[in-house]
Amino acid sequence: MDEPLVRPRSLTREAAALRAGEPGLPEYVDRLCGAVERVDPLIHAFVPEPGRHDRLLARARELAARYPEPAGRPPLYGVAVGVKDIVHVDGLPTHGGSALPPGVLAGPQAAVVDRLLAAGALVAGKTVTAEFAATAPGPTRNPHHPGHTPGGSSSGSAAAVAAGLVPLAVGTQTVGSVIRPAAYCGVVGFRPTYGRIPFDGVLPNAPSFDTLGLFTADLAGVALAAPLLCDDWRPVPEGPGPVLGVPEGTYLEQAEPAALRAFEERLDRLARAGLTVRRVELFPDFAEVRRQLQAINRFELARSHADWFARFGGLYRPETAASIRVGRGIAPEDRAAALLFRERLRERVARAGAAAGVDLWLAPSATGGAPEGLHSTGDAVMSLPWSFLGRPALSLPAGWTPAGLPLGLQVVGAEGGDELLLAQAAVLERVLTEP
Repeated sequence: MDEPLVRPRSLTREAAALRAGEPGLPEYVDRLCGAVERVDPLIHAFVPEPGRHDRLLARARELAARYPEPAGRPPLYGVAVGVKDIVHVDGLPTHGGSALPPGVLAGPQAAVVDRLLAAGALVAGKTVTAEFAATAPGPTRNPHHPGHTPGGSSSGSAAAVAAGLVPLAVGTQTVGSVIRPAAYCGVVGFRPTYGRIPFDGVLPNAPSFDTLGLFTADLAGVALAAPLLCDDWRPVPEGPGPVLGVPEGTYLEQAEPAALRAFEERLDRLARAGLTVRRVELFPDFAEVRRQLQAINRFELARSHADWFARFGGLYRPETAASIRVGRGIAPEDRAAALLFRERLRERVARAGAAAGVDLWLAPSATGGAPEGLHSTGDAVMSLPWSFLGRPALSLPAGWTPAGLPLGLQVVGAEGGDELLLAQAAVLERVLTEP
């Protein structure tokens, strides 16, 4: 069995220690860069960066000079954050996991990075992405089993958190690119409601779905970071245990038998803890849901890359080029029809949830554990309907495959209900982590 490289770190504990000056920022930077030098050659979570230590040390000294007193330090003072390499960061080139010249892809710094820096964070570096956040994988390996994929397209962000290189990382999700790698790497992934974190300054894939998200070791880390990055955050109390909905039917049947068994074991545990679990027939037309999402996705991917692909098409990976060519053959009226289908699906799912009194929908985060090999980032199908609807979702660590690979529990809230999702998911996390 591959040697695991898993040492996730608590964001809340690390942030509190740094604000208290334990350790000081120069020492913290030394530790961070030393860990990257030792561990990253084994998992390839970060894009190589000459001069990383000097850059981070200069930023750390600026922070220390600006905030000499612990009481005045911002919430992420000195915290190292990985940023997916489709997100623009001033001073760091954006490659998008591609062979295109970085100057062609350059743009102003992303708003999410502005917010991280305003909160005191250190950008530890760019994390590896599948090419243009699509399906052609990068070199990142799964820290649990380095012979397996970490998932994608936010491969490096998930792996960097799982390996303990950083306690917080930024990814993006178009279909399953936060939830799936979080599950494969055994960490928490959060995909907020579509548009809740401004997407400007990020290379587009399919703008109708593209959403920034977060990776942390636990839910408390998401609860610390999300209010700093999401628009108009209004915390809510935890309240009573939520009613949990299980979307029965063709959608759930996409998961592998071992993943479904583990999912049922988690449902049983939640029910024994006193939570109400209701099974609701949902997505009876799942094949059509998938087809309509793919129509929008491919159409918009082709439009997002129209200029770059015309100039540099020969530099694209075969998987990405094939998707773009498919998208070029989709008519605008087909995309418009797919968007109308989505609006009707939103209404239908909202009615079904309300009729059953469901607060949160539960499903496996992925079809199973991380597949062996690095030729694929796995199947995004378990995230597909929720990304199509733009709903917020979490992946919580939830058991293991017989081969010792992590599994995740996907927890889905109402559109715009991110605050309530985090509060109610805390109940689930406690139950699932109890001995």
